[in-house]
Amino acid sequence: MSIISIIVATDEQGAIGKDGQLLWRLPRDLKRFREITTGHTVIMGRKTFESLPGGALPHRKNIVLSAASDRHYEHCDLHHSLQEALAACAQEEEVFVIGGASVYRQAMAVAGKIYLTRVHHTFADADVFFPPFTGEGWTETGRQDFPPDDRNPYAQTFLMYGRKNNGHSDTTIKN
Repeated sequence: MSIISIIVATDEQGAIGKDGQLLWRLPRDLKRFREITTGHTVIMGRKTFESLPGGALPHRKNIVLSAASDRHYEHCDLHHSLQEALAACAQEEEVFVIGGASVYRQAMAVAGKIYLTRVHHTFADADVFFPPFTGEGWTETGRQDFPPDDRNPYAQTFLMYGRKNNGHSDTTIKN
């Protein structure tokens, strides 16, 4: 069985992007993302994959979700649904959903962990948002606050959440 985890960075209003791109460049957050996901499988939608500047993320198994069966993404596995992708990862310890918005919406129902970077700024022109997240049904399990610096123009908080065990949600993948 695998732990299904969401990893995401949002602004204060839940914004995650604009015109298919991130809203910021924050080396501290990128380093955290790389450290957490390296050696694991990352699952993403087609638009998220196409926004990656270097294609498939190195040192990770990359899965791209697309309804189109004629697509090919170099160094990636293609699956047609989140459920199909998760079934293919059933033997892995932890699997990471890395976006975009529609994939995050689907993953919220099955995720057991959320790694959230809260960027302490609001981007008024954002057009893509993480699903509304209040923390209800989740327990905060970690928090680190960082002020802005010469490389990171916005303050950030790294948060970790675990789903409360309420008996209603299975947050692991089973064979």
